[in-house]
Amino acid sequence: MKVLTDLFENFGIDWPKFLAQTILFLVVYLILRRFAFASVITMLEERRRRIEEAQLNAEKIKKQLAEAELRYEEILRKANLDAKKMIDEARVSAEALMTKETQRAIKDAESIIARAHEVTMLDRQHMIDDVKKEMLHLVVQTTSQVVGKIISPEDQQRLSMETTSALATS
Repeated sequence: MKVLTDLFENFGIDWPKFLAQTILFLVVYLILRRFAFASVITMLEERRRRIEEAQLNAEKIKKQLAEAELRYEEILRKANLDAKKMIDEARVSAEALMTKETQRAIKDAESIIARAHEVTMLDRQHMIDDVKKEMLHLVVQTTSQVVGKIISPEDQQRLSMETTSALATS
């Protein structure tokens, strides 16, 4: 104990003051522990718990974000496939429509050509008939001038028939 007493004297420690300060320190410590430390420790514990919850929530959010990105990529991929499918269907539909319209145009053109041919044939036949009538009239007129007499209606009829039959065979 002498060593301890010498040590305290070398450092300038006075026992009664040291003992009073130690008791005072223990009283202040107990008071602080009772009133201040408990609330501070509770507050620090609450803060630690909130930080852990925030970290857990951050992990959950990170997982949800990764899942959302996967869903987004899947939806985008599906939308691209649907768009490509729609474009392909539109292309096929357009080709079918173009083929159908081309065929319809060809049929319409053939129909127009056939009608034009019919009209041409009818016009030709009409012109032939007109020429025959005109020739008949000219033959009758020429014949009446050559014969030098006025032809009776019966003779006109007979000449008309003969000329018509002659023209029909030629």
